[in-house]
Amino acid sequence: MIRRGEIFYANLSPVIGSEQGGIRPVLIIQNNKGNLFSPTLIVAPITRNVNKKMQPTQVKVDIPHEDRMTPSLVLLEQIRTLDKERILHKICQLQDDDMLKVDQALKISIGIR
Repeated sequence: MIRRGEIFYANLSPVIGSEQGGIRPVLIIQNNKGNLFSPTLIVAPITRNVNKKMQPTQVKVDIPHEDRMTPSLVLLEQIRTLDKERILHKICQLQDDDMLKVDQALKISIGIR
């Protein structure tokens, strides 16, 4: 079963404009009941481009890439719903302290206090 807090590779193409696309890591942010019963998943794309100024809707995490840990940003300002058919394979599970940061950035992104 796919669980909240797991990171998978997913095929995000096709896209329009500034959306993150291609095959890239995504963080599952949907609740586990939805992950079990829904044909779709709510995810946040992840980028390895950490050289830009971070926004409050972004969380820096380290994820495995080519046999080493790589600094990456979870982009909570770009959350989207994907069909499960877009999910390719699991990369890792975020630690609880990282998920607390994700939850805070998600609240900022969608305007919840």
